Amino acid sequence: MSANYTLNHWQQLTYCLLDGRVELDTNTVERSIRPIALSRRNSLFAGSDAGADNWSVIASLLETCKLSDVDPLAWLTTTLQKLAAGHSNKDLDSLMPWHFPKIAGRNAPS
Repeated sequence: MSANYTLNHWQQLTYCLLDGRVELDTNTVERSIRPIALSRRNSLFAGSDAGADNWSVIASLLETCKLSDVDPLAWLTTTLQKLAAGHSNKDLDSLMPWHFPKIAGRNAPS
């Protein structure tokens, strides 16, 4: 890093010292999006356009579970059981992850 670059970006470089919430690097964000990137890469092998569309819907719902602090396996199992038992198509919103009970003992993401 040259001295000119450092001096030209001094305010941005020192911002993390002024505000303790600012991270020095992006490792936290990169770790959090890694599963999404892996899923996107794996979806290339879905077999067809329709398969890729279905994969993307399921992957989005499962990631929504994680963001909503819901156990993805418990949500998927319960949802599939309700659909197999004849749950009304008019009330599909009630099956969405944000209506499912949160994982006990954990705080919701902020």
